[in-house]
Amino acid sequence: MLQNRRDFLRGLVSISAGAIALAFDTPAQADTQAARTAPSTHRWGMVVDVAKCIGCQACTVACIHENAVPEDNFRTIVSTYEVHEGERTDAYMLARLCNHCEKPACIPVCPVGATFQRADGVVLVDGERCVGCAYCVQACPYDARFINPVTNKADKCTFCAHRLDAGLLPACVETCVGGARIFGDLRDPQSSVRRLLAEHQGEIKVLKPEQGTVPQVFYLGLDPRFAGKVDGEAALWRPSHQEA
Repeated sequence: MLQNRRDFLRGLVSISAGAIALAFDTPAQADTQAARTAPSTHRWGMVVDVAKCIGCQACTVACIHENAVPEDNFRTIVSTYEVHEGERTDAYMLARLCNHCEKPACIPVCPVGATFQRADGVVLVDGERCVGCAYCVQACPYDARFINPVTNKADKCTFCAHRLDAGLLPACVETCVGGARIFGDLRDPQSSVRRLLAEHQGEIKVLKPEQGTVPQVFYLGLDPRFAGKVDGEAALWRPSHQEA
């Protein structure tokens, strides 16, 4: 986790006072016209080391607190599956979130241009434009979107864009007790994510590669049975009011 943070901070180099003010003054779901057109030298991405995930849901709770996610909705969650092989039964943990794809299926279907992609690759929803039609929710192959019951707008993981703009890691990365979520700049050859992708080139997988969306969330150690449509249902953990 410490190395992940150091790599991330080194890649940022500097942040203007204006960017920091924007990060804290703007809701995570919405974004300004400036954010749509702002240039960036970064391309943010994440590697999920499946073997290190223990299914504690610290990432899920951190996301709920950071982004005020309504009850019974999630921007990220760890799905837990029971895997039966002969007389042996194991648990399989699969962290799920928006994949911030290179070719997002959610963008072209939006009739009002509310969903857009920043120059750094982060896919966001402009809450001022969104009409809550849910076309993007249906188009996402990863079930990573939902209609927020409070705002009636499309909602999703933003890689905690407001934290990125302030020089901070996403909340889920900061709180992952096993260090299973590694985040950084895919354009920086010295970043942890780039090194992992290079060192484990033959082992890295993405979810549903056949969709052609080119996800930028990568999985190390992913069981091929969980890369596409899973034949079975996950045990869905839901936080209580007290926990969230």
